Amino acid sequence: MRAFALEYRFRFAVHAVIFLLGFWAPWCVPLGWTRMSTWLVLSSTLSKAGWLTFSAATNVVLIAAIILIALAAWLRTWGAAYVSASIVLSPSMHGPTLLADGPYRRTRNPLYLGTILHAFGLAILMPPSGAIFCVVLIWIFQVRLALAEEPFLASQFGDAYRDYKARVPRFLPAPTPQVPSAGKHPRWLQAVLGEIYMIGVLITYAVFGLNFNATLLTRGVLISLGLWIIVRALLPRPQQPTETPQVRAAQ
Repeated sequence: MRAFALEYRFRFAVHAVIFLLGFWAPWCVPLGWTRMSTWLVLSSTLSKAGWLTFSAATNVVLIAAIILIALAAWLRTWGAAYVSASIVLSPSMHGPTLLADGPYRRTRNPLYLGTILHAFGLAILMPPSGAIFCVVLIWIFQVRLALAEEPFLASQFGDAYRDYKARVPRFLPAPTPQVPSAGKHPRWLQAVLGEIYMIGVLITYAVFGLNFNATLLTRGVLISLGLWIIVRALLPRPQQPTETPQVRAAQ
């Protein structure tokens, strides 16, 4: 089932609520569930099973999270380089061109895939029940957002989009480009500014992760979010197209 128009319009608020509930996990106290971080729980479990020492287990969980956070930041920044940051942040759907460049030659939804990977990486700071809640709901919401965009793009570009859709996977990237490049050049500066939150979280994990302090990392995440909110307010708003969109994908 695809996301409703209101959900799409307020998708950033929906993401914020899901992540907030994941960290807060208000059901833990009444149900008697642990509020320890998933990082600590996973490390303890690996250690008690005799697979790794506790110290090694904490490093393994951290490294796995950093890899996921890094992939998320790269995918979203790479994807945003081919889409105006103002369009990425817009509450409305836009279709000035049919993208067939960068990551869009391998996956139709690199931004949503990046958000899913980010949720997995961020989940180690949440209580286990909050982590499961967050990852599952974020995954479902990304699918619903993608499903909401597909009819819009089909109406904008017709057979060109249907051919693109048939050749390029919705989420899991193909190992090689599935369509020829349309020749659009990336705009890295605006992409970095638009994805400053993702990049900030990656820096936080990489620099402060070895302190093994989930609270410190959580504060770094909040600082990155605050910086993103400031940058978002300064980015230009998207303009509505005044002409009929032109298909940029190679036929």
